[in-house]
Amino acid sequence: MTEAPPVDAAIAKAQRALLALQDGSGYWCGELEADTTLESDTIKFWRFLGRVDPVRERKLAARILAQQRPDGGWSIYDGGPSELNATVKAYFALKLAGQPADGPVLSTARATILRLGGLGRVNSFEKTYLAMFGQYPWSQVPALPPELIFLPTWFPFNIYEVSAWSRTILIPLTVLYAARPAIPVPAGCGLDELWPDPSRRVSVVTNRSSEGVAWRRFFLAADAWLKAWERTPWKPWRRAALRTAERWLLERLVDSDGLGAIYPAMVNAVFALKALGYQDGDPALERAIHEIERLEIADETTIRLQPCFSPVWDTALATYVLAESELASQGQSPRSPTVTSALNKANLWLREKEVRRYGDWAVKNPEAAPGGWAFEFRNAQYPDVDDTAMVALALQETSAEPAATERAIQRGVAWILSMQNRDGGWSSFDKNNDRRALTYFPFADHNAMLDPSACDVTGRVLELLGRSRMTLRDLPVRRAAQFLRDRQEPDGAWFGRWGVNYIYGSCFALRGLAAVGESLAAPRYQRVAEWLAAHQNADGGWGETIATYDDPSLRGQGASTAAQTAWALMAFVALGQTRTPAVRRGVDYLLRTQRPEGAWVDGPWTGTGFPKVFYLRYHLYSVYFPLLALSEVRRAFVQPTERV
Repeated sequence: MTEAPPVDAAIAKAQRALLALQDGSGYWCGELEADTTLESDTIKFWRFLGRVDPVRERKLAARILAQQRPDGGWSIYDGGPSELNATVKAYFALKLAGQPADGPVLSTARATILRLGGLGRVNSFEKTYLAMFGQYPWSQVPALPPELIFLPTWFPFNIYEVSAWSRTILIPLTVLYAARPAIPVPAGCGLDELWPDPSRRVSVVTNRSSEGVAWRRFFLAADAWLKAWERTPWKPWRRAALRTAERWLLERLVDSDGLGAIYPAMVNAVFALKALGYQDGDPALERAIHEIERLEIADETTIRLQPCFSPVWDTALATYVLAESELASQGQSPRSPTVTSALNKANLWLREKEVRRYGDWAVKNPEAAPGGWAFEFRNAQYPDVDDTAMVALALQETSAEPAATERAIQRGVAWILSMQNRDGGWSSFDKNNDRRALTYFPFADHNAMLDPSACDVTGRVLELLGRSRMTLRDLPVRRAAQFLRDRQEPDGAWFGRWGVNYIYGSCFALRGLAAVGESLAAPRYQRVAEWLAAHQNADGGWGETIATYDDPSLRGQGASTAAQTAWALMAFVALGQTRTPAVRRGVDYLLRTQRPEGAWVDGPWTGTGFPKVFYLRYHLYSVYFPLLALSEVRRAFVQPTERV
């Protein structure tokens, strides 16, 4: 470990691997892998539209079949247990695609579904999708009338008090709730057999905890009242509500790769447009459909779907990592022409993607000027704080057009500062999106109704502010640092909202605190080093299972991955503890597992979409994060800054 050449060689190989993945126009975009719910829903999507392509359907079904677990179910992450909603989706999709109900595939799946509670226990989104095909009573779907769009922003419960991703999913569903389509399915493709008692098709309330009982009762009573009102002919505002929802939807398709540029909202938008009467061939409808087709990745036998594209995120991280790796390998020497060219192209591409228009975020932050970045190629309504912070960090590392670059950075920093929440932290898309009562709304069972402050996002913002010469003397920094102190777990770790899990959260919380001058020699922070060292695997790496979101006692435990090992090493660097046995063993793990072409490949997923509901495998995480970790450890050896 003390010999630099092996580390230098690994850095050089990883640089070459990362450079080879850059698109000619300047961006990086790795595959974003998700579970089979996307392929299952896509089979139903084309059935809804009446555009069934037998080859496409067969390939989608093959992808689903390949992921079936030994017990007959489907999970929501690689290696996870069978999950009811994913299994119901797969069962219905495969049945539509021609799998026989009495065959081994569906027989074992059916047994698993019934063991997990049957159709009555699926979540609200799945109830709606099943109702669209006549497989679930609309009377058992939580009420979501389009008139909700009229609730004013001063009202405690309005569409801008829910998270941006929930908003883009729910508004189209209000149209579907009003239209109540019932697409016929082929004979023998119904789901009666998935009800424990087919004569009693009753929805089951799955959240029976003692927390929030009063709010839950309130919303259940409101749901009952709205359903009773829905049965009456008196709906004087219905037509106006549908027009408003249509206008809201169409406005958000402008400068966007589909509504919200994320699969569930994009699919729902198409369903809503059809329910509103849009005919095949209509430009808005066909564009929305085309954007979903772009998410497909086809090979000879299967088609898999990405939930969205990640070019801004991947490009910002790749740019930052390449620049940092050059500092590690070149020191103060000039950058190599190859790296300089790549960074300059990335700089130009990123600056072209800056969002200079107002979006939903401005409803709760009307005084701020726009100046952020979104995650995807185009998503002008929904820039987010995490991407904006990462892009600004990346732009600080590049030298192309310095004046224009600096102005873009300043706009990004100003926008981020304006988005700070009342608790001192930062969330992703909206300001102060934390009205907890809404988590008891019947449609909140996807566990992502709100967008509260996140430790990992706040840490990244602090890293940017520190590199922008802000310190604990500045009020926004002091408030954010206190937020992180308050959210630290007793064992020293931090929860990871957008990455798995406590290793991710701890890494970026520590990096942020270190950047703004917080003394990480304090015992509360040294506990993180002890926690990480205690959870290092025998092979020298670190890993953490997605199951930690359901069972936090598993934190820090899991098969080693390159990405999570990198995050642990980066945390040690932030703590100033690089000359330790744990770090040496972690570096050795990365050197040993690097592939000949220079990259790493992780099996377990390390990305988080919505905790407990949706997870991701970022294919580039195992390329740029290990490169960053090795580079930072290398620099620490050249310029040691050990803290006592």
